[in-house]
Amino acid sequence: MNVLAIDNNTRIRQNVQQELHWDSRVDDSEVGVAVHEGVVTLTGTVASYAAKQAAAEAAHRVMDVLDVANDLMVKAPGGGVHSDTDIAQAVRRTLEWDTLVPHEHIQSTVSNGWVTLTGTVGHRSQSEDAERAIRYLWGVSGVTNQIVISAPPVAPGVVQAAIEQALERRAARKAQRIGVEVTADTVRLTGRVRSWWEKQAVVGAARHAPGIHAVSDELIIDPLA
Repeated sequence: MNVLAIDNNTRIRQNVQQELHWDSRVDDSEVGVAVHEGVVTLTGTVASYAAKQAAAEAAHRVMDVLDVANDLMVKAPGGGVHSDTDIAQAVRRTLEWDTLVPHEHIQSTVSNGWVTLTGTVGHRSQSEDAERAIRYLWGVSGVTNQIVISAPPVAPGVVQAAIEQALERRAARKAQRIGVEVTADTVRLTGRVRSWWEKQAVVGAARHAPGIHAVSDELIIDPLA
């Protein structure tokens, strides 16, 4: 590895550490940061699954970060231990209270604090909203989302046009840098974006498209794009 690469890794590492310190949701003293060619690895132990997710989001916000390997372990403080039954009941109440989630179509299984979601919903966004709703519950150590998307088929050309229009509204398709390919119920995204935030906007536009069950995210983050 040349000196320039080492210096770049050091700069990114320092910036990620500062961003973690800035984010009030994360106790940065518990998080280790390693960087290799733009890939950040987070290690250590945090008090909640929400903090684990927040740490990854903080790292993604740093310029020149390409990918994040989130190896953080979740271990809630001893004074706040909840049984799997407690967590399962909290999951059910949370899903019922969230107006964006069709809770009657979703089931959950809890094992050692890890929640597995199953069931069938009509839109991918509903599946993601369900996962997002429960990740902040105390005692949740992780979430596996196995919710199935069941929606009427939509012509690939119609879906592709809808996604491209959404990208244009979000100013994320400048210079035609984003490729959108629709096959059956799957969207494949290719090309280069300037930041993680722009990548999230592009992927988000695809995920809300009618009839889409899966999104293949092959976007590359390139600040110079």
